[in-house]
Amino acid sequence: MSPAPPVVIVGAGIGGLAAALRLAHAGVDVTVLERHGAPGGKLRCVPSPYGPIDAGPTVLTLRHVFDSLFEDAGEALADHLTLLREPILARHYWPDGTMLDLHADAGRSAESIAQAFGSRAREDFLRFSARAKLLFEGFDAPMMQAARPTPAALTAHVMRNPRLLPAMAAHRTLAEMLHQSFREPRLIQLFGRYATYVGGSPYAAPALLGLIWHAEAQGVWRIAGGMHQLALAIESVARGRGAAFRYGAEVTGIDWQGGRPRHVRTRSENIPAGAVLFNGDPNALRAGALGETARQAVGDEGVAPRSLSANVMTFAARASGPALAHHTVFFADDPRAEFDALARGERPDAPSLYVCAQDRGGAVAPDGPERFEIIMNAAPRPGAHPSETEDIQCQTIIMDTLARFGLVFDPLPGPEALTSPAGFERLFPHSHGALYGRSPHGMMAAFARPLARTRLKGLYLAGGGTHPGAGLPMATLSGKHAAEAILSDLASTSRFRRTATPGGMSTGSARTARAPSRSSGS
Repeated sequence: MSPAPPVVIVGAGIGGLAAALRLAHAGVDVTVLERHGAPGGKLRCVPSPYGPIDAGPTVLTLRHVFDSLFEDAGEALADHLTLLREPILARHYWPDGTMLDLHADAGRSAESIAQAFGSRAREDFLRFSARAKLLFEGFDAPMMQAARPTPAALTAHVMRNPRLLPAMAAHRTLAEMLHQSFREPRLIQLFGRYATYVGGSPYAAPALLGLIWHAEAQGVWRIAGGMHQLALAIESVARGRGAAFRYGAEVTGIDWQGGRPRHVRTRSENIPAGAVLFNGDPNALRAGALGETARQAVGDEGVAPRSLSANVMTFAARASGPALAHHTVFFADDPRAEFDALARGERPDAPSLYVCAQDRGGAVAPDGPERFEIIMNAAPRPGAHPSETEDIQCQTIIMDTLARFGLVFDPLPGPEALTSPAGFERLFPHSHGALYGRSPHGMMAAFARPLARTRLKGLYLAGGGTHPGAGLPMATLSGKHAAEAILSDLASTSRFRRTATPGGMSTGSARTARAPSRSSGS
């Protein structure tokens, strides 16, 4: 059989890396081009005297998605990464002094809620958890795992499973559903925060997003050495299967011939391509970042409205004050005021804040300085330019808010510690700083996201802005959908054929099959 034409992947985010691994394992000639100097995309880190600090996603959930990625390539995740399960999912503080831990053990979570809010709150929590489990298990296969979900197919699925209909609370927002589920306002606020995991507001996102709680309740893991080690591990295995990676390679466009890609252009060379996978915000294509033809790949409905952004601080310091877990949330007094400000495109004066104490595995405080990532929700900023004044004001709000809870840092971080929405726009051009792509607001938002196959033959998509959505597991699944679409299309348009394996992928070429893995010791 003749080899498949080369595939060029633009962007080394998690979606692109996952696709590169799967394609290379199938024997495809894969080249990954990344404008930054390292893999990971938004799964990035920044240097510090105490080691790299995670500056993107801080939690790994749905571990089976990552286990499957490595298993499908004939590897074991545990041979490449050390994953440590956190006993405390997250610690939560409110301005009135209330503290609540949610645990990996569901029974302990229920008892913690009973101790903090009473037995009725515990009953509400158990009912809500059962509902989230029903929704997650009911929509995982037809939505998240499906490469091309449709409203008709989903409607038929719900009709076959009638318990899903009342549980999904169609035409209601997440906040409305939570108000019906809980009598305790602080629990409504806590579980409403899960809308921000995909860049939304609980007052506009659909009630179906309540299923995110079940994803987290199944367990959260940290990675020894930092979350960015996940990107390095996937890249390493992909290299072992023959994938090539070029960093500092800024793509300027795609050359087309006969309605299909022919070359991918960088500032220094033209790289042959029989297919192109764009692992970036689809809005960049719509904005013309890869040329006029590529603008046709997605429609406006696939990129707008935009999701939330964030102000992210990363620094090392000594901390004193309330006890921190690895993941700690400090809640605002008035959640509605916070999200109303974000909806107006404004910065909240009294925000909720998330603090990742990267060195506090198991909630144990280290001696000396430790590494922190602090996240404050923000509105996207189209066309924004960094403002030193705005950045200082934002840092002041963050530090003052935490100080009111008693949490102080020594030394205080400087302005270089902050990445604002404008900074994210600079890092990821044409994103407007929106970290999750298209907004999840509205009942049909899940069907508006672009799929792996675009409107243009030979041009594919992967990443958090693509179906099935934002977050590390979903971006990883998008890479799977893209790789399967590319392999299917290559098989139908060339003499290239894959050989099935028990893991669901194909055998590599003789060259890649002999490549040693990190677990082989050779």
